[in-house]
Formats: sequence, structure tokens, C-alpha cells
Amino acid sequence: MALPTLSSVQPAAGPSSGGDLVRLVGIGIANRVRVLFGGTPAEVLSVRDEAGLRIVDVRTPIHAVGVADVELQNLDAAGDPVPGESVVVAGAYRFARPTVAREADLTRVIRQLLRELKRQVLANVSATVSVDYDDTTLDGLNVIAMAKVPSLVLSGPTLRPNRFYSANVAHEDVVGGVSGPELVRRKPPYTVDLVFTLTAASERTAELFNLMAAVATFLNRNRWLALARDPADASHGTVRWELDADGEFRTQLAGKDDMRAFTCGFVVRGFDVDEGLPLDLGKRVTEPELIATQAIAPGVAP
Repeated sequence: MALPTLSSVQPAAGPSSGGDLVRLVGIGIANRVRVLFGGTPAEVLSVRDEAGLRIVDVRTPIHAVGVADVELQNLDAAGDPVPGESVVVAGAYRFARPTVAREADLTRVIRQLLRELKRQVLANVSATVSVDYDDTTLDGLNVIAMAKVPSLVLSGPTLRPNRFYSANVAHEDVVGGVSGPELVRRKPPYTVDLVFTLTAASERTAELFNLMAAVATFLNRNRWLALARDPADASHGTVRWELDADGEFRTQLAGKDDMRAFTCGFVVRGFDVDEGLPLDLGKRVTEPELIATQAIAPGVAP
């Protein structure tokens, strides 16, 4: 058998806790192999042929954080390494500290709204998901009980489908496959408006009106809400959503315990609840399809 060589190790990074699925592609690879990451054996799941290449799927071991060499050894029938039949790819895999939890984009949006309201309007801002309302109403306006005034409470969001910003066609990407370019299609994401309600309360009418003016200024000044596309990697740039008032200010000046209040709504438009579920993965791209796809999405490299 020819000496083994490796042309691909994908993905090239994963958690230091191990368990990541990694595919090795090469030639001269025996039916039985041993794969080591930084000298630590990985679990070999399968070895097979595909389009004239040998494919080895492994599960990574637990390893210290850092870059590791990837070594493949051909084994004989007894499971022992064959002398001289091994290959090492230096620094082919990076073990990273695992992320315990990834903050959802919706959570990041709400956190950013609270941060900006605190900075631009009033420091005493809180958020609520489930709210108990008191029995005091005026023209249908419910007042949220607040421990300290003046205060602002951000409620919501409720989701409202947005057809203006939603995509109507599946997203397509040409990616590099083991045996040539492959086409990955994803369903259009489900796009919605995030509808929020702000409730403000004060014991003094003049203070409430000043707070109303501050909220109106906030909504007029902040026409877009921008966030980092990936908080862990600034090189991915930012993404922003349109922010706009929704409905009118509604006041209550004769509430329970001499409390004054108002509510208003605003909306964050065009938020993708999901990124589009896969339609089909790994479909081989013929040359005419590749040319057509690149014509639609120029700059996408195979």
C-alpha cells in the first residue's frame, strides 16, 4: 500500500471537551487506522472509499486548549501500527474552550434595548415577561405595579409576521465538498416584527410628561438597533434592525394611590426567528449549476 497522505481535516477546530465529529480525507489509508490528536487517540467511527479518496470519520478526544497535530497510522490485521505507514499534519486542529451557553439573538436584542433605555431615558428600567396587572383601569389601560418611581418597564415581545423583510426563496450556498463543489439550500427564515410595550409611572404629572418626552425622543433618535453579528468575533461585522414607534401614547393620570402612568409601543422590524432549516445537504453541483449559482450570488467561492 502507498504511504498515507491527508489532504483535508474538517472541521479544523472544536471543543476541548472532545466529542466533535471530524472527517479526514486522503489516500493510501488502510482499512484499519489509528488517529491521534496531539498524541491522544481519537475514536475511529468509519473508514470508507468515496470518489477515489479514503474517508475517515473520527470523534475527537478530550484535550487541553490549544493547537494539536493530527496523526494517522495504518494498522495491520492484528491492530498494530505498520512501520513507516503514518502521516502527521502539524497544527491541523485547534481545541477551544467549550462555550457553556450561547446567548440567543433575541436575548441580546432585549439586553441592548434595556442598556440604551437606561443610558438615554431613565436608569430605573426593568424588563418583564409575565406581568400581573392591578384592577385599576382607565380607558382600558392597565397599570403595572412598580416598587420605585419614576420607572420604566419593558414588556414583550409579541411576534408579528413581517412579509416586507421576509425572504421568499431558499438561500443557496456553494461550498467545497470532498469530491467537488456542493450546493447547500436552506428554507427562507421565519421573519417577524418584535412588538414591545413600554410602561412608565410617576407620582408627579410634570415628571411623567417629561418622561414621555424623553421616550419620544429616544424613539425618534434611534431609528436602528445594531448588534455584533457574532459577539465572539468582531470581524463578522454588525447586523441591524429598523426600530419604530407602534401606536400612540396612552396616559392614565388618575390611577390607584395617586399614581400617574403611560404606555406606548415600539417595534423592531425584520427579526429572523430562525436561520432557515436545511432543505438538502451535499447535493453535487454540476458545472452549469455552479455557473448559474455564482451568477446569482457573485463572490461565493466553491
